[in-house]
Amino acid sequence: LAERTNLAGVQHILLVLSGKGGVGKSTLSTELALALRNAGKRVGILDVDLCGPSIPRMLRVQDSAVHQCDSGWVPVFVGQDKAIALMSIGFLLERSDDAVVWRGPKKNALIKQFVTDVAWGDLDFLIVDTPPGTSDEHISTVEALRPHQLLGAILVTTPQ
Repeated sequence: LAERTNLAGVQHILLVLSGKGGVGKSTLSTELALALRNAGKRVGILDVDLCGPSIPRMLRVQDSAVHQCDSGWVPVFVGQDKAIALMSIGFLLERSDDAVVWRGPKKNALIKQFVTDVAWGDLDFLIVDTPPGTSDEHISTVEALRPHQLLGAILVTTPQ
C-alpha cells in the first residue's frame, strides 16, 4: 500500500540503462532532468547505481543529508528553485567516496526501499539512473516499479 502512496503523484517513470559502464548514463540522466525542469516539469531522479552514485556530485549536492518524514525518506531538493528531487545511496554513505560492497539481497532490499519509501510528492517525471550491465539491480528495479506507470527506457550505447 505504501508503494502506491509514495509513487501515486509520479506521472511518468523513465529508466536509463546500458550494457556497460562509462557510457554516460548518469550524465544523460542529469541533463535530461535539467532539460525537463527547464521546460517547466517537476522532476525526480532515483540513482540506483549503488556502486558509483555520481549524480549527487554532478548536481553539487553531495554533502546533503536525507531526512525522514511520516511517509518515508525525503529526497534532496536541488537548485535554488528546488525543482529536482534526488535520492541516491551517495547520501547514505559516511563519506561520498566510500565503496559499497554489498551482495545481491542487501542491494535488492535497498532498491525496493528506494522505490517504496521515498516521499516523491507530485512529479511529472521520475528518471531512474541504473548501474552498468544487466545485473540483479535491474531486475529488482523493474520488479519494484512493476505496479506503477513505466513510460519506458533509454538505452545508452557507444559507437563501437
